[in-house]
Amino acid sequence: MILTLSCPDRHGIVAAVSAFLFERDCNISDAQQFGDASSDTFFMRVVFEPVQGDAPDAIRTAFSQVATRFDMDWTLRGPEPRKVMILTSKFDHCLADLLYRWRIDELQMQVTAVVSNHPRDQIGHVDLGDLPFHHLPMTGDKAAQEALLLKLIAETGTELVVLARYMQILSDDLAGQLEGRCINIHHSFLPGFKGAKPYHQAHARGVKVIGATAHYVTGDLDEGPIIDQDVERISHRDTPEDLIRKGRDIERRVLARAVRFHLEDRVLLHGTKTVVFAD
Repeated sequence: MILTLSCPDRHGIVAAVSAFLFERDCNISDAQQFGDASSDTFFMRVVFEPVQGDAPDAIRTAFSQVATRFDMDWTLRGPEPRKVMILTSKFDHCLADLLYRWRIDELQMQVTAVVSNHPRDQIGHVDLGDLPFHHLPMTGDKAAQEALLLKLIAETGTELVVLARYMQILSDDLAGQLEGRCINIHHSFLPGFKGAKPYHQAHARGVKVIGATAHYVTGDLDEGPIIDQDVERISHRDTPEDLIRKGRDIERRVLARAVRFHLEDRVLLHGTKTVVFAD
């Protein structure tokens, strides 16, 4: 089981959590904590195994007394994989990478569906196998399309939505309803190089570093709390096509890390930023 929490920083938090788990004969396999001095906020992630086989609900009920005493915002999750829906458009590299990592058990998740605003035969070279696929085209009525998407999320019990190069801007309403459970990936040139062909724009300006950013989706376009980033140096020898190729590689690994961090409860929201207990 994984316990995550944040609360006002004060003495005795670690001792109280450790004592609670000790009293229930729980074996702690990993524990990380961080105190943010600028906001006087304490964050903690604990991985433990109930030796006596206590059910998650029973532990939640008992721990609520500790949580109330320290005014904690907390979650306690069992080992079951989270339900994940992947949204994509025509670019297939992030989708293919996520599905590969899922199939080799690197990403512990249950894929509820793959959704696209394009037909299945237009999504690159990805083998979806028996995964449910839903084509939700943009016909001009954005609200209606997003209503269908929200209905699908609810019907499948989806807990995390991943925008794997889904080239549609979510409305403020949809972004708000998915707050803290929708991850996006984009190149690192924003806000400098917006619009079409950002890698060509970067090449024309002679940039020396390219990268990618994975973040939670908010109503502020591409400005949600950042989960993970990576960069790679380039040179004058690199063509726009080289930048695109290298950019695809960065986007794949950054998105995969961000998704894994979320699935493993390593990300705690902290206002406009995150605390990430990376392994």
